[in-house]
Amino acid sequence: MSQLSPTERAWTRGLTVFAATIMIVAGVFQALQGLVALANSEFYVVGGEYTFEFDITAWGWIHLLLGIGLAVVGYFLFVGATWARWTAIVLVGFSMFANFMWLPYYPLWALIIIALDVAVVWAISNGD
Repeated sequence: MSQLSPTERAWTRGLTVFAATIMIVAGVFQALQGLVALANSEFYVVGGEYTFEFDITAWGWIHLLLGIGLAVVGYFLFVGATWARWTAIVLVGFSMFANFMWLPYYPLWALIIIALDVAVVWAISNGD
């Protein structure tokens, strides 16, 4: 493994900070999305039959727990925990999958979260 130049070190640290920040923000938003689904199951409406259709309460728990997990792992990624890099990639992969299945309920928001998740995976895999 070669030594990184100061410029390369700054870039890798910046990518990690970017990924951690996006994970924390997306995690909080995803947890709030889950709370909304738990508090008001009438808020999200699906138009038609969909293969991955679950009860809104189940989706609420999925998004709440996934959001909390993303925010917590994002924090540990931010503070430099070595285990957080791979955990973040796995958790963000679950987030992408869950939001793909969430598309019929809130398509624009699901696509935004998927795009942010892709940016996080790119930043983590190109950092340190």
